[in-house]
Amino acid sequence: MRAALRSAVVLFAAGLLSPLLTPNAAAGPIPVGPDGGAAGAAWAATEDGPQPYPNVIIEWDVPITMSDGTVLKSNVYRPADAAGRPIAEPTPTIVNMTPYTKLGSMIADSLISIPGLSDAVLQLSRDIDMSGTPLSGVTDLTKALGGGLIRNFTVDRQLIKSGYTQVVVDVRGTGFSQGIWDILRAREQQDTVEVIDWASRQPWSNGRIGMNGVSYSGLNQLQVAAKNPPALAAIFPVVPSRNPFRDLVAPGGALGVAFMPMWLAAVNGGKLVPDLTGLAQGRFDTRWLADRMADPFTFLDALFSVLTAPQIGDLNPKVAELLDGNSAARRSWETDATKIQVPTFVTGGWHDVFINSQTDVYHRIPLPPGQKQLFMGDGYHISNGNESGRPGLPPRMDVLQRAWFDKWLKGIDNGIDKYGPVTMKQEGGGWITEGSFQQPVSTYRRMYLSAARSGTANSVYDGSLFTEPSPDIARVSVAPGLTGLCSRDTTQQLVGIPQIIVACAEDSRIQELGGLTFTSAPVAEQVSISGAIAVRLNTVHDATDGYWVATVNDVAPDGRSTVLSSGQLVASLRAIDESRSTRLPNGDYTEPVPYLSLADRQPTVPGEPAQLDIAIPGVNAVLQPGHRLRVDVYAGNFPKGLPPMPMLLETGFRPQHLLLDPNQPSYVNLPVSGDPGW
Repeated sequence: MRAALRSAVVLFAAGLLSPLLTPNAAAGPIPVGPDGGAAGAAWAATEDGPQPYPNVIIEWDVPITMSDGTVLKSNVYRPADAAGRPIAEPTPTIVNMTPYTKLGSMIADSLISIPGLSDAVLQLSRDIDMSGTPLSGVTDLTKALGGGLIRNFTVDRQLIKSGYTQVVVDVRGTGFSQGIWDILRAREQQDTVEVIDWASRQPWSNGRIGMNGVSYSGLNQLQVAAKNPPALAAIFPVVPSRNPFRDLVAPGGALGVAFMPMWLAAVNGGKLVPDLTGLAQGRFDTRWLADRMADPFTFLDALFSVLTAPQIGDLNPKVAELLDGNSAARRSWETDATKIQVPTFVTGGWHDVFINSQTDVYHRIPLPPGQKQLFMGDGYHISNGNESGRPGLPPRMDVLQRAWFDKWLKGIDNGIDKYGPVTMKQEGGGWITEGSFQQPVSTYRRMYLSAARSGTANSVYDGSLFTEPSPDIARVSVAPGLTGLCSRDTTQQLVGIPQIIVACAEDSRIQELGGLTFTSAPVAEQVSISGAIAVRLNTVHDATDGYWVATVNDVAPDGRSTVLSSGQLVASLRAIDESRSTRLPNGDYTEPVPYLSLADRQPTVPGEPAQLDIAIPGVNAVLQPGHRLRVDVYAGNFPKGLPPMPMLLETGFRPQHLLLDPNQPSYVNLPVSGDPGW
């Protein structure tokens, strides 16, 4: 009872007296621009300079017992004095809930903590520059090493030495924790609430809790923040999602077959690594072993079913539940960001696997700008922050994280709440700061797909984009193929690893050999595209289902075609959920959201037109003078997506047709600012 009272008093005092929580609470300079100006330099100096405490002490395998009796295992990192003794003063605490195991975090932390290694990695990231060569993607990866992401993912010892405790917890059913892996569902979410409460009541905690982490550890931050546990004071989710089903598992109804098998195999493999130290010391956890034997390969049976079941009725029950739009599983995976009340700094990338969510989360959080921030780079899942920490560019990810927690957990007036609030790398341009994601001067306009030859592409059919629909009726066809193996979508699905193959990651001309292309005239002046995009396709099928992919590209004068964003849709899942979708006053969709539910499935009628509305995740991009806009259309996108086998079989792997009819036009609806001269 006294512990709970103490925590409540601390939380109350922290809220009222935050400027007094630290002797360093003097106001700092006001941030200016993407690099933060003098404020950004001060944040970096604070993170990189001498810290109040010289050492870090680790308590290994600390048990945390959940309300159902399941024991989670954690490592607790605490600041320590010169003699290696943990400090007596309670500190703010940062919680990281991870399925990638605290053992993995410990190993990575140990490596980067080797004296001189961190500096060497940072220098390496600066020295290796293959820009302008066929291996320029290597530079993106090496830059990410120097962008601070490793500290966000593992442990930030500088943060701990400055007076924070960090707790890294193996989520239920992974690492050394007991239980069955629940994959971000209700029980795991309850665990996160209980871990936050546990951490706030420990003698080394002052009751103020933050959360950090990358990817999965960003998703669970959003989930728990929407539940608003009283001790949670701030979160810093890196490349998160608010809806992993729509973003990654089955975007547009097609399974992400490039990423999911690899990811499930990695996490399931990691959770089977036993606690060898405990075994050697005679304290092996037999409950852990029983739980692993009961569920050794979580969800892999469902994945196998998706890829092999010949009929919808043969799908694994787990899959059928996910394809039920009203099921508990689907609902548990969708975070209602409108309920988040704690300061939230979201970082993402235009080609991240969770791009559907990141700008959307920022928009939905009902906090004033500054208490919520959005940072969007032009990178992939593993290269977030690849342009950070260099002169004139944004601060490193660990620097921003430190400033964020210093502000909201220690009450230091360092100006981070005046940064941004939206900091973006414009595709085709430079870094900018804005007051919102979508530029207020943007105006939505249609560009119509036309059969008129543009003479700019080598594709199955080289069409045009016009401001008015063409009066002639035409039908163009495209067949499923494998040119998508070399594409930005494949690079995105494989979290950025194939970006070293520049021809695939940054140039679509190989992929376009198997698709339909529709290209505009060159723009007369610089034009911005800022916001969500929607593509309407008037389709005809020879079967009872189909699978369509649309990309929006920037075409340079030398012919290079760069994907800005892409979307996909299984034709039979085309029914739109109007309650979630957004339209313009004229009825055009800006963000069509399909139900993606078997209950709303509408098989196509062979030979009859079917209109599909495909959502393209929002971008902030610049078309430079002389560049063109292009829409690419494909009948498939392997390996980024593959419909569940029953639907795939219904397509018959047959060619699909696009009907270009002025009475039922196909078009892209996009937000434009500037005069393109079209």
